[in-house]
Amino acid sequence: MDGALLRTLTPAVTAILVRRGADFATAEDAVQEALVEAVRVWPSDPPRDPKGWLVTTAWRRFLDGARAESARRRREELVEAEPAPGPAAGTDDALQLYFLCAHPSLPPSSAVALTLRAVGGLTTRQIAQAYLVPEATMAQRISRAKRTVADVRFDRPGDVAVVLRVLYLVFNEGYRATGEVDLAVEAIRLTRRLAAGIDHPEVAGLLALMLLHHARRAARTAPDGSLVPLAEQDRGRWDTAMIADGVRVLQAALARDRLGEYQAQAAVAALHADARTAAGTDWVQIVEWYDELVALTGSPVVRLNRAVALGEADGPRAGLAALAELDGSLPRHTAAMAYLTERAGDPATAAALYARAAAAATDLGERDHLVRQAARLNTRLRG
Repeated sequence: MDGALLRTLTPAVTAILVRRGADFATAEDAVQEALVEAVRVWPSDPPRDPKGWLVTTAWRRFLDGARAESARRRREELVEAEPAPGPAAGTDDALQLYFLCAHPSLPPSSAVALTLRAVGGLTTRQIAQAYLVPEATMAQRISRAKRTVADVRFDRPGDVAVVLRVLYLVFNEGYRATGEVDLAVEAIRLTRRLAAGIDHPEVAGLLALMLLHHARRAARTAPDGSLVPLAEQDRGRWDTAMIADGVRVLQAALARDRLGEYQAQAAVAALHADARTAAGTDWVQIVEWYDELVALTGSPVVRLNRAVALGEADGPRAGLAALAELDGSLPRHTAAMAYLTERAGDPATAAALYARAAAAATDLGERDHLVRQAARLNTRLRG
């Protein structure tokens, strides 16, 4: 029994049932019953068309339930309209499921959970473990999401930007989550599948960004679990094959000349990946890409990152001047100021800023790193 095949086929089969008229929750239940039947039957009698077999079996399970639960006209019409069994095409069906799970009516947390459940094929327990919440809590979140999209029909194009934002949230959560499922790897897998089915440069841009960031993962933490800043990472531990893959995907996207924020972010990541040493980083080009990102998004967080890059390209005082123009309550503003202040030659002020940034940090790894920086400078000052 090929579990990976079943996991890959599940979202497309679910989407086909929804397109035929099943509500989302009932469609997913019917597909789960078909999967149970596949586990029982396939080892001794494998089908020639696995997807078609699953569609036919799941549709029949849905119809059985429809007949048993309701005699309403709509469901009677669905029974009469049973499509003939046969090979199931429809790459678009799986894409529509992405759009359904990332529907604008859902809050981000629910969209992420529903995407992992319906598109990723993860169990509720696995998703709950990854997000460090009780399984019952996650089950309620997913049930509410299903009810919200129950009456949504595929009668208009989905919003690619919303889908990409959900996938990016999954990827970022991968650096904090624990459990048997690696959410960063799962996000890359889902984004690859999306890129294979939709010709959109920003989908490729997000895939490239994920690959380039994930290539540095092994070097991002020390043996004791503490964070290792980019400048101090052992670049020999970076995954060069993944970097090459990310650069290839990015170059193809940029060649389309339809720049978007994920492509621009990936370009920044590619410049970091291209540098053999931290000192060899092309900070001037990075600032130029941040200028593009500011023009695309106007994001204060992007402006903060640009200020740090400017501090590397033109000196710490230029970076501090750029930071001074931004809202001091921005996340990581104080940490960025501490870093640039230290580089500007004021370790005492930098130590106090690191301590203040640590007190405000919400991520434990980041807080630990900032505490270490403050302690390092205070030790030097006392010596």
